[in-house]
Amino acid sequence: MTEAVSRPTLEAVAARAGVSRATVSRVVNGGDGVREPLVERVRQAVEELGYVPNQAARSLVTKRHDAVAVVIAEPESRVFADPFFALQLRGISKELTAQDNQLVLLLTEGRDDHARVARYLAGGHVDGALVFSLHLDDPLPGLIQDAGVPTVFGGRPGWGDDGGTPGSARTAAAGRHRGVVYVDCDNRGGARAAVRHLVGLGRRRVAHITGALDQTSAVDRLDGYRDVMAETPGGGDPRLVVESDFTPAGGERAMRELLERCPDVDAVFAANDLTALGALRVLRESGRRVPADVAVIGFDDMVPLAEQTDPPLTTVRQEIEEMGRLMARLLLSGRPAARDRTGTRQTSAPSPAPATDVILPTTLIRRASA
Repeated sequence: MTEAVSRPTLEAVAARAGVSRATVSRVVNGGDGVREPLVERVRQAVEELGYVPNQAARSLVTKRHDAVAVVIAEPESRVFADPFFALQLRGISKELTAQDNQLVLLLTEGRDDHARVARYLAGGHVDGALVFSLHLDDPLPGLIQDAGVPTVFGGRPGWGDDGGTPGSARTAAAGRHRGVVYVDCDNRGGARAAVRHLVGLGRRRVAHITGALDQTSAVDRLDGYRDVMAETPGGGDPRLVVESDFTPAGGERAMRELLERCPDVDAVFAANDLTALGALRVLRESGRRVPADVAVIGFDDMVPLAEQTDPPLTTVRQEIEEMGRLMARLLLSGRPAARDRTGTRQTSAPSPAPATDVILPTTLIRRASA
């Protein structure tokens, strides 16, 4: 066993700096009204003693926890298998770390987890929440709103708009969500660029393997595909659209179904890179050459996955890590600047102006598959 080492106290810092305990508390907890020479003395004493403030006590003073919940509305088996989530979490983590905040990851395996997440958020453990991969019938937005936690969403919300799945049920709380802040990419525009590229190559039987159509990203990409095909002779064949779920296994199932329905298909726009990966496997098994017989385009540009497919995947790039970073920045931008434990005011890159939505552009990345 090792002996516990006593931690320096506020009183010890005050004695070393030659100031009152209240002055040390104001400096350490980001308060104003302390003359700069005294701030410098406190800062030096904190460094010399290695003082670390008690976070619970600090929260009582600052009304902040310096912690942010990241809520992913997917089971862990999906989250840890899909590199999209790793990239978005990396962007979030970088921004939170730069502003001396902790990331608290919350996953939802099923409906019982929704209540657990809502209780945690309502318990005052975090300063806000970043929520992504929502589905149209998900109760989480209403539960989070009831918890009163500042929130930024990843992806365009679909509550009560006209962009959801045709004929799908709307959430009971559709009218409650107004002025939400979210970050997304131009899903519809990116899909248009992909399909226009395929048509420009002379392909006429262009199919689309969708994502899960209870998510707005999949709906927007389907709409972008339909925008272009509506202008293309013979492009309105409904058999060329097969619903999937953003996974490699889903891409395999959908590609097999496509080949059965339309053996003359000569191009495929897949809703994401993982779906395209599954489609490429089936095309290879069936003896189809890519791109000579069937051209394939994905969506995301998840490097190195897109570069290591056979052949390397043409895809639509969205800045996944940047989206995560921007979500975190938007959430934190409304908070006053904090001070670190030395009493120095923290600085970061300029925050964006308040916004209700941020849509990042997409770019078609051409490789060998199309």
